[in-house]
Amino acid sequence: MSPFESAVAGFSLGLGLIVAIGAQNAFVLRQGLVARHVFAVCLVCALSDAVLISAGVAGASGLMKALPWIETVMCYGGAVFLLAYAGKSFHAALKPGPGLQPLDADGGSLGAAIATCLAFTWLNPHVYLDTLVLLGSVSSQYEGERPAFALGAVTASFSFFFALGYGARLLRPVFADPRAWRVLDLLIGIIIGVIAVSLLRG
Repeated sequence: MSPFESAVAGFSLGLGLIVAIGAQNAFVLRQGLVARHVFAVCLVCALSDAVLISAGVAGASGLMKALPWIETVMCYGGAVFLLAYAGKSFHAALKPGPGLQPLDADGGSLGAAIATCLAFTWLNPHVYLDTLVLLGSVSSQYEGERPAFALGAVTASFSFFFALGYGARLLRPVFADPRAWRVLDLLIGIIIGVIAVSLLRG
């Protein structure tokens, strides 16, 4: 597989995981809506992801060499996790609910905004599953092209966070409608489901 194809795969998986609505994204959205410390918040989120993704890809490489059999275990484990994640997204898409309510966290000062952003990122156990475990294990499928895969995933993180932060005001009328979030969850479910099936098929 070429470096470009590996980068696209990393970008697709990274974006599919990052887009899932959660506390971190809600905080970035809120900062974007009020136009307060947007650049700093987006940069902190993206750089944190870059560190975790790089560590996951590097760690998976060493782990696979030391324990060759673990590649299969992690591959199937990652596929199961992805299928569960896709199922959750489909469930959210089919279940009526209110639109996203941005978190009412204190973002008055730059220090408070960064501290809150770091807490949402590094105190969330799912971020370690997504980056260190899931992205790291999937990267093993791209032997010789792991750096390109990681670059794709990191690019997805930077693209998403800055698009969310600076595009929040434009998107506010759209995502006030609960149906918009249901469509987004549906798309996430499809993307993650396709990746899970591709892992199972080898």
